[in-house]
Amino acid sequence: MIVRRLGITLTSLFMLAMSGAALAQDRPLLWKPVAPGIWSARVGQPETIDLLKAARIEPQRAALRRLGAPALPEALRRSAGRVGDHRTSLRFPLNETEQLYGFGLNFKRVQQRKRIFNLHIDHYGNADSGRTHAPVPFYVSSAGYGVLINSARYLTVYAGTGLRKDSERPPQIKNRNTDKTWEANPDSDVVEVLVPADGVEVLLFAGPTPLEAVQRYNLYNGGGALPPKWGLGFTQRVPTLYTDRDVNREVDEFDRHDFPLDFIGLEPGWQTRSYPCSFDWDPGRFPDPGRFAREMLGRGVRLNLWLNPYISPDSTIYDEVKPHTGSHTVWNGLVPDLLLRSPRASYSRHFKREHLGIGVSGYKIDEVDGVDGWLWPDVARFPSGLGGEQMRQIYGLLFQRLTTDWFRERNQRTWGLVRGTNAGASALPYVIYNDNYDHRDFITAQVNSSFIGVLWTPEVRASKTAEEWLRRMQAVCFSPLAMLNAWADGTKPWTFPEVERQVREVAMLRMRLLPYIYTAFARYHFEGVPPIRAMYLVPGFKDGGREAKDQFMLGDSLLVAPIFAGQTSRQVTLPPGDWFDFYTGERVGSGGVIEVTPGLDQIPLFVRDGGIIPLIPAARRMPRKGEVLPLEIRHYGQREGALDLYDDDGESFDFEKGAHGWLRLQARRGDDGKLTGGSSQSAGRPVGYRGETWRFMTSR
Repeated sequence: MIVRRLGITLTSLFMLAMSGAALAQDRPLLWKPVAPGIWSARVGQPETIDLLKAARIEPQRAALRRLGAPALPEALRRSAGRVGDHRTSLRFPLNETEQLYGFGLNFKRVQQRKRIFNLHIDHYGNADSGRTHAPVPFYVSSAGYGVLINSARYLTVYAGTGLRKDSERPPQIKNRNTDKTWEANPDSDVVEVLVPADGVEVLLFAGPTPLEAVQRYNLYNGGGALPPKWGLGFTQRVPTLYTDRDVNREVDEFDRHDFPLDFIGLEPGWQTRSYPCSFDWDPGRFPDPGRFAREMLGRGVRLNLWLNPYISPDSTIYDEVKPHTGSHTVWNGLVPDLLLRSPRASYSRHFKREHLGIGVSGYKIDEVDGVDGWLWPDVARFPSGLGGEQMRQIYGLLFQRLTTDWFRERNQRTWGLVRGTNAGASALPYVIYNDNYDHRDFITAQVNSSFIGVLWTPEVRASKTAEEWLRRMQAVCFSPLAMLNAWADGTKPWTFPEVERQVREVAMLRMRLLPYIYTAFARYHFEGVPPIRAMYLVPGFKDGGREAKDQFMLGDSLLVAPIFAGQTSRQVTLPPGDWFDFYTGERVGSGGVIEVTPGLDQIPLFVRDGGIIPLIPAARRMPRKGEVLPLEIRHYGQREGALDLYDDDGESFDFEKGAHGWLRLQARRGDDGKLTGGSSQSAGRPVGYRGETWRFMTSR
């Protein structure tokens, strides 16, 4: 026999198998507190690099303390894990009524129970398989807790699938021959995760509500990014081969159409080479980039540069970076190992001198998500010792962190775009985008982004009809980054003249809503509350069996329900309490599902009872540092209400040192039964608003 020739007996094989089985037994996770309401457990030997280390997170511990210290969720004490065959298995219990959210940036569904994912950073491929631009291994339970698997590996997740023979709640056995309710995928009472490594760290975030679990996750990752005010304006990405003269003409055209514009995105042609990139200005199209950048800043318009991180042989930094790059190239471009100091220093010197030093305000980081056919393969190796798999999972994080630090050194906030990211990204000032173009998927992704500490934009590129154009523009104006991406076809906001007025009106409404939107982002930073959030994060929300994947909250009081091309009406599921039409102040319903027919001109917007919405005058540019503006303050419904309105200089990081203020706006009912409005400084420095005008939209 073969075993005898090898000198191995059947008895020794049996003993070896039994020994392996003993080593691979499930063991309870030992949770240790790491911050108020947050615990860590380690299984086996975690790897040197993980997602949070790559992002270089700095938890907001003071804010976590203010949020309170709930007890460890009792059910999670039954979590278990084991290590064997260089793989780690994890198991977390589920009760019968729990729903699950998260598991990365998904585009089709919001409720993720009974799904299987392979969490793998990649270009989204029209299916929620786990291969996506942000495969964040974090999930939130409706029972009020969140779990992060802090691994830079491709993870396999069984979210309530896979029936264990030791199940505490086995499903009913059914006969397929006679029982029509038989199903191939009955519900499981566990979430199980397979990590291809000898160990992993797991982090548990308590609630007691799903929203508070998400808050703790965001605060542990540094608090949400607070954009500069100009980042919340409107941006136009111009065609690839535009010159400095073309860009100036573009700005002229925006001004003639009285359309807002705060920053211009330059696509690949600003460089001498792209795919791979030189990172050097093309002297034919931009003979004097410093003068050009100063001209744009003088006109109140910022510049954002497209790039991917792969270095062309024609780049002036090619030779100095080459020794510190991976074994494989991307489009013949070197892939720098950003875990090493030397290539980071080379990039820093070049980018600071050639870009930031002349007035560039941000970047669009493309192609860090990957398509297997052109990205480095998993067999690739990097000088830091990392393999291709781990580098792929963290590369977007590494480049975001690198560029973010450059701007922070200048005490200058930035706002940009990225194609791939992961856990730990909450504090990084980047918004995800992709090349797919299904409008409904875009909105579902916006809903899902709120569970996993990332931001997403449903950018506008092209449309077949004026109706589709308007519906897309209406939706993007209620996203973290309002962008028209004309890199391929040169479209303008007024490309469809028959809806130019409506497009301009919704863009100007976004500009007017700055005080409200900026305050929502301030809460993201200071409290971890997502500025745009899923309805399932609203206390008391019940969907009534209609999955709420096509509507969301902006801030605490404004419900956004996009309309899609071809629709004349739609259903909206309201949270508990009375809700009112944003435009008219009329009551529309109280909880449950309503049907709305808004017409073409407006995107459906609703405000909760007692909601306060502050606005500034319409303008083509966001307010500059030191600019003081009057406020129109709208109150909706019959209840008293209050809003703590945030403000700072809108540009620097001085707000972290106390240079910010909160103005309390409050509507109270007097002895005569009428509502009156007022304001008072609640904290910090005076805000940049004056001359309040209260408008009671419903009734006083």
